[in-house]
Amino acid sequence: MFNLSKLALAVMLGSTSTFSHASDIDDMQAQLKLLQQQMQQLQQKLDAAEQKSTQQQQAIDQQIAKQQKVEEQLIAEAKPAKKSQGIKVGGAVRTNYSHTSYDEDSKDRGGDYDFDIFRLNFSGDVGDVMLNAEIRFFDYMTAVKYAYAAYDFADDWQVQAGITKVPFGNWPYNSHNYFFGTTYYIGLEDDHDMGVLFKRKIADNWQLDLGFFKNDELGGVDGYVDNRSDRYSYDVVGFRTVDEGVYADPGAEGGNPLGEYNTFSGRYGYHIEHDGGKTEIGFSALAGGLHDGVERAGDYNAWAMHINSNLGAWNLQFQHGEYDYNVDNANRMAVGSYSFYDSIAAQATMTNANIAYSLPVEWGPVTGLQFYNDYGIIYDKSDNTEDTWMNVTGVSIAAGGLFTYIDYVFAKNQPFVGGSAAGDSSETERRFNINVGYYF
Repeated sequence: MFNLSKLALAVMLGSTSTFSHASDIDDMQAQLKLLQQQMQQLQQKLDAAEQKSTQQQQAIDQQIAKQQKVEEQLIAEAKPAKKSQGIKVGGAVRTNYSHTSYDEDSKDRGGDYDFDIFRLNFSGDVGDVMLNAEIRFFDYMTAVKYAYAAYDFADDWQVQAGITKVPFGNWPYNSHNYFFGTTYYIGLEDDHDMGVLFKRKIADNWQLDLGFFKNDELGGVDGYVDNRSDRYSYDVVGFRTVDEGVYADPGAEGGNPLGEYNTFSGRYGYHIEHDGGKTEIGFSALAGGLHDGVERAGDYNAWAMHINSNLGAWNLQFQHGEYDYNVDNANRMAVGSYSFYDSIAAQATMTNANIAYSLPVEWGPVTGLQFYNDYGIIYDKSDNTEDTWMNVTGVSIAAGGLFTYIDYVFAKNQPFVGGSAAGDSSETERRFNINVGYYF
């Protein structure tokens, strides 16, 4: 701040050198003192004026901020509310032709052509909540594949609640063909259970999925259902004793029913961008309990490392891991799906290696072909049975609303290819299969 009294003092003191008499000096000092008093009074007035100006500016700033806040509120209220897209309905109808090496009657007929499924899909949103569901109708059962509500609670995070997908292994599938991979038949591919899933959207090149599943999609060991094998996904539903059959119902008299519960599952994938596409390198793990309807009967866990790489038109998949169901005096578990009971070893190692090539074409309605070869094996089994393996060579065809799989399957001890995952056969079976689906 500019100080007038100091300036005046400097000027007057500098002028005293021009006087030679003491009386003149005394008079000058008196005048200087009076001038200093006047300058102090003037300085006080200037300070008061400056303080008043500051207060006025603060009041103006507060008024401007208040006005801006009112304007922002009016703009927000003027914006139209997010409109619900409603629920869209889609679905598919699929039929299936098969010719097998293990069914003599079917071979005599030249194979069989059957109805496969009719399915309905529901998707959409109500406000900020997204809804998704799929129900499948077969000749022999009806099953809900998934049914969940989802909400984006942060920029990069989504939560799903209901019957949702268990995060494990190559995503979304560890295969390319109609029959999936060997991991599907032990409940570790495209499995859906009742719980909550937190998904981090792909950002900064990594993806994380964390889930907690209270029980399987049919309510666990004491779910109120007529048939615990009427489901889309494979789940453990019991354990086997030495005298039980491979395909026996574990819930029947003398059986040993079980249900999965309180399962934690996590999947991490790191994405590497490169010429020709993207590669995901990931790791998955899960752990949970097994309940017999009265008390905890055991626990289970599984892990897998996996790679899914897109190189131009090529897709390469690899997955390796182990699973372990720990129940006293049991080295074989009962599983259920597709209204059918089967058995698996309580512990085993699993490996898959798949390759596919996608080819866009313009052949009338045909717009795309994908050629593939998928191989999977389950080995080092705790029940000391022969390995389970399956190799599928085929092509999928996209033509408008039609999508067709043409597969030739070689397999040993493989469900739906003449065997069981707990089988002990040394025979290799074959299945030629055409599945045609119309999607709407």
